[in-house]
Amino acid sequence: MNQPKSILRRFLPVCFSIVLLVSGTGVTAQDGKALFQTNCASCHALNKKLTGPALAGFEERGPWGDRKKLYEWVRNPAAFAKNDAYSAALIKEYGVLMTGFNALTDAEIDAIVTYINTPPPTPAPVVPGTEGAAPAGDNTFLFGILALVLAVVALILLQINSNLKRLSDEKEGVVRGEPLPFWRNKAYIATGIILLFLVGGYLTIQGAIGLGRQTNYQPEQPIYYSHTVHAGINQINCLYCHGGAMEGKHANIPSVNVCMNCHMAINEYKGPDLFREDGTKVDGTAEIQKLYQYAGWDPTLNKYTGEGKPIEWIRIHNLPDHVYFNHSQHTVAGGVQCQTCHGPIQEMGEVYQFSTLSMGWCINCHRESSVKFSENGFYSMYEKFHNDIKSGKMDSVTVEKIGGTECQKCHY
Repeated sequence: MNQPKSILRRFLPVCFSIVLLVSGTGVTAQDGKALFQTNCASCHALNKKLTGPALAGFEERGPWGDRKKLYEWVRNPAAFAKNDAYSAALIKEYGVLMTGFNALTDAEIDAIVTYINTPPPTPAPVVPGTEGAAPAGDNTFLFGILALVLAVVALILLQINSNLKRLSDEKEGVVRGEPLPFWRNKAYIATGIILLFLVGGYLTIQGAIGLGRQTNYQPEQPIYYSHTVHAGINQINCLYCHGGAMEGKHANIPSVNVCMNCHMAINEYKGPDLFREDGTKVDGTAEIQKLYQYAGWDPTLNKYTGEGKPIEWIRIHNLPDHVYFNHSQHTVAGGVQCQTCHGPIQEMGEVYQFSTLSMGWCINCHRESSVKFSENGFYSMYEKFHNDIKSGKMDSVTVEKIGGTECQKCHY
């Protein structure tokens, strides 16, 4: 029997077992941080208020020290608040009823609580000359080097075994033909083809899943417009600029005239320092001057002296042409807050895409989000659900129950 082939047949199952074991641990382990980012981060932060309260130390407030009550609150906030004064006060304070997460198990909620209660690690001081090094917590590069070393060692051992076998045959007087080089060895070729197929298939699937998605997309706009300054510091209501968000299919980008309503009088920036994502400082006054150039406004004469032109903003949030999305239906009928889809918009310098906006992301939201059903004439046609709510058979209606996961609702 060909000894290298025998060793290869024994060695490959071990390698695949190790790879599966290493990759499997990351899939089965409870990841509280990932669960928090997926379900909670759009409305909550650990140490500051967003749409909802800060969650650090939440178990010391209200009834949340009782884990069973916490489970009830997370899965059905409306029903729990009816019998709990603290949670009812929270809803009144923030003006928003938290979405119920029926799909979360006890173990997953416990994992989120563990993440919230775990203090963030203290960042290590940066050693000059190591700024480009990989983060200490990311061992991907190390595992890659280790796998490469093991592969080289395996090939060397196979070659040594082949040479030892040949020397043994020569000593015993056994005449054998010259061994095939590895590039002609069928076992090696088959193994290489299988590996290429697996790696190629994985990369193809990942590429297909991410096709058209642009999470964290943050283009540089013609004018540096800071939502931190406008929506955060100055507390300008979103609807002042995006009137279509409550009235139309699209939220709309404001025209130059809307900007000039304020900046006819505000021609100088005196707020906190502004910085781009790459760390470069932004001259706020110079950005206002760019606005004047688009508007044809002369701040010294305090009048329009030129022909205005629209600002060529770069679109960030976009959906495929075959997807129907009505902005007002979500904000008015559904009562969805801006931060649910757009993230902490009031804390962004230049806006970036916060959510994936994928079909799976939308469907999960429709399965978990309860609509304002009882006091909303938009849903008056669902007589059975209204009767069930009045009789106590159900306490809330999710988007899924009113057809929110049917294909024709969103696809033409």
